[in-house]
Amino acid sequence: MATHLSSVSVESPDPRAQVKIDLAAAHRLATMHELEEGIDNHFTVAVPGKADRFVILPFGLHWSEARASDMIVFDESGNTLDGEGFAELTAQCIHVPIHRIARAQVVLHTHQTWALALNMLSNNRLISASQTAAYFDGHVSYDDNYSGSADTLDEGERLAHLLKGKHTLFMKNHGVVVVGNSVAQAYHRLYMLERVCRNQILAMSTGQALERIPDHDIAQLQRPPDDERHGAGDGGIDLFFSAMKRILDRQLPGYAD
Repeated sequence: MATHLSSVSVESPDPRAQVKIDLAAAHRLATMHELEEGIDNHFTVAVPGKADRFVILPFGLHWSEARASDMIVFDESGNTLDGEGFAELTAQCIHVPIHRIARAQVVLHTHQTWALALNMLSNNRLISASQTAAYFDGHVSYDDNYSGSADTLDEGERLAHLLKGKHTLFMKNHGVVVVGNSVAQAYHRLYMLERVCRNQILAMSTGQALERIPDHDIAQLQRPPDDERHGAGDGGIDLFFSAMKRILDRQLPGYAD
């Protein structure tokens, strides 16, 4: 039987243009996957070759209408350098320090439903009780000290240091931050995180104890596969993101405009 793994309808040889296309796609996907809060929260990408400049959807646009041509570039001081509009203050204060201190190419911050629900609990620790959850084991940091709106660079620096080389940060009473080397990698992590949190809360609702996967099995699951056909972990992220963009091409086209 023939397979159809072609890429999306629009790709760009210019890495800066491609970043904008992928970032617009991620915003639209977040609305499809119920990870967004309308015009709030933020996704940012460091401009390729410019670690001190960042691409973002300007504040005020709904994520479902994001287009590559809407994206603006702003600097560490929050000044818009390219495009129309501005970066919301907490986007600057949270994201700029994380890009700089954690050396993250992509930073995604949301208040997505199931992850936030877990972060509302006194014990908000993610438990490696499923195969998917096991891929997050050892890669999550926790901020247990909610200190109000993140509207200063000092607060962003505090959060950046909490990441400590991990790719996911749980912010108690607030939300989550996920970082990655590409939009595809970061969005894959964010999407899977929400499913893991949902599964954990549903399992906890039974009142029974969760069965954690043994450490040696977690280590085996996290070991990079020798066979490229193995889609576990981050092995299939590019295929995952291309597939998701094909869904957008059918259901919510226009992100590449």
